[in-house]
Amino acid sequence: MNQLELLETNLRAALGEALVSLDARYGEITVAVRAADHLEAARRLRDDPSLRFDTLIDLCGVDWLNWGDGAWDGARFSVAMQLLSVEKNWRVRVQTFCQEDDFPIVASVVDIWPAASWYEREAFDLFGIVFEGHPDLRRILTDYGFVGHPFRKDFPVSGYVEMRYDPEQKRVVYQPVTIEPREITPRVIREEGYGAGR
Repeated sequence: MNQLELLETNLRAALGEALVSLDARYGEITVAVRAADHLEAARRLRDDPSLRFDTLIDLCGVDWLNWGDGAWDGARFSVAMQLLSVEKNWRVRVQTFCQEDDFPIVASVVDIWPAASWYEREAFDLFGIVFEGHPDLRRILTDYGFVGHPFRKDFPVSGYVEMRYDPEQKRVVYQPVTIEPREITPRVIREEGYGAGR
């Protein structure tokens, strides 16, 4: 049994009924767990002696809107965690789909991996995913007055508001976006004999 097969066996045993799916491709394993089992699955992944995923490498949000040219019919938002076991020298990706599209929510894993704090704040800020139990869930990359979540696929490229300094009021003000949408056509230059080994 190679290392990947051993990891797959250990994951199935440790996660049990919390495991929705396990996909082993390209030398990597991705497991999916339900939002209700997210916290308990994370705890098992860290504490089970056959796994020992002691390090959270990354956590991010994913917006599945119109994925596969609209063929996707699952939940719109998910949280993806990349975990590492230093002791066992293996990795796993954990995918958790949020139950509601209108108000995506999943449990915070900050108490399990403290490094998750800023990652969860980023996913909240950019995707609007709420991490229940997070000790300080607030925006981290956008301004406090920012409207919306800019990594959502239905967020307009130009945004909703813009800010500028108003010299008369001597402060920063917010106003509706004034960018005029325009179509940009690239200019193509063709030279006779271009690239023909001059």
